[in-house]
Amino acid sequence: MLKKVYFCGSIRGGRSDRLIYEELIRHILKYAEVLTEHIGDKLVAADHKMTDQQIHDRDMDWLKESDMIIAEVSQISLGVGYEIGRAIEIGIPVVCLYRKGSDWQLSAMISGCSEIKTFHYSNLDEAKEILNKILKRQNP
Repeated sequence: MLKKVYFCGSIRGGRSDRLIYEELIRHILKYAEVLTEHIGDKLVAADHKMTDQQIHDRDMDWLKESDMIIAEVSQISLGVGYEIGRAIEIGIPVVCLYRKGSDWQLSAMISGCSEIKTFHYSNLDEAKEILNKILKRQNP
């Protein structure tokens, strides 16, 4: 049973998709606790009071505690790629959502990895429907 989700999206790489993250997080909350709700916040204010090492260590603790990683990967982010790699290393299932028509091409390291389930979507309704199918399977 799915209890805790670690949601990833770009923070320092660019916040142009923040509203998408916020909507996706709200949707995931219908199924499970989202350990990283702050990814959808306007300023990610809590992170401004922490050192980079504190942010890293906190996020790695949350990642290890999670049952699944859901990453929105339409915006380039070194941090999201790092989190995905660590999740695979630990054995946590990874789902990536990539918006068709994004300004960035999806990395082959994501789309070519058999351990990552990657889904392409055109709009938020489509992304939510993809999440419904995945999350309902985890929480029958």
